[in-house]
Amino acid sequence: MTLPAEAYLWFKTLHIIGVVVWFAGLFYLVRLFIYHVESNDMETEMKTAFNKQYELMERRLANIITTPGMILAISMAAGLLIIQPSWLLQGWMQTKLLLVIALLLYHLLCYRLMDQLRNNQCLWTGGQLRALNELPTIILVLVVMLVVFKNQFPTSAATWLTIFLVLFMAVTIQLYAKYRKNKLITNIEDNNPNV
Repeated sequence: MTLPAEAYLWFKTLHIIGVVVWFAGLFYLVRLFIYHVESNDMETEMKTAFNKQYELMERRLANIITTPGMILAISMAAGLLIIQPSWLLQGWMQTKLLLVIALLLYHLLCYRLMDQLRNNQCLWTGGQLRALNELPTIILVLVVMLVVFKNQFPTSAATWLTIFLVLFMAVTIQLYAKYRKNKLITNIEDNNPNV
């Protein structure tokens, strides 16, 4: 195997690992934000303890896992594009790069939310954060489809069914969270008639 072919395989391998780590971190980071926001409904002493723990977990996840995964994914992607510069002229790659820019903006938004949570300035609700948490899933599905199908991006019924299923899962998760919250409130009110 020649060096460029081996380099390509290493760049690709490390890019995939970086993408997996980056997305895993983003998925869990916003989930922590949801718990962090919802802990504000607790009594002051518990709220303070939980908020400190969530701040620590968020900072470690963002700085030790999520951002290094992003750096690995982006740097290895750059290596792949240096080896295969013709990809930059192809529509699928240009679309993929636009989605990556959207994901980078999402990543920066997560850091902004983390700062707002730390300073008790976050105005997002748990429901809004749950909706936000679905965005990387949609980006991931689109990016994977672009990479697999490239310029022959499918527009068949199977494609639309896949996109519908992803959106259906996102809406179902939102509805279940709302149902669970309403059930909890009902149980609290039933057990405490003074509320």
